[in-house]
Amino acid sequence: MLKSGILNPQINSLLSRVRHTNTLVIADRGFPFWPQIETVDISLTDGVPTVLQVLAALKPNFIVGNAWMAEEFRTHNAPDVLSQYQALVPPIVFEPHNAFKLRVPHAIGLIRTADTTPYGNIILESA
Repeated sequence: MLKSGILNPQINSLLSRVRHTNTLVIADRGFPFWPQIETVDISLTDGVPTVLQVLAALKPNFIVGNAWMAEEFRTHNAPDVLSQYQALVPPIVFEPHNAFKLRVPHAIGLIRTADTTPYGNIILESA
């Protein structure tokens, strides 16, 4: 039995299949569903868990090479929220939300949270 780290078996399975340069999406509760990629839904209640909580849990065992977010994130959130994301991942590349969503179908999978942060979705590329 696992005693620490990621305990969710679906997330462990998904993470074990992410290879060099593959991408993983961590999304909020309202993010669209893509039937062609595996989605692990871990939403519990409003705001639990958040994208930041998932990023913090992944950080010890997931080497991020690149990260993308929608540029709208910066105009809809306070600078301290951005700082929290930047503390967990390498420099974030910001692009229009529609361009960001075009990357999603190429991901190995998506972890859906219950986050309510506007445009708080992130795509991580494994190093």
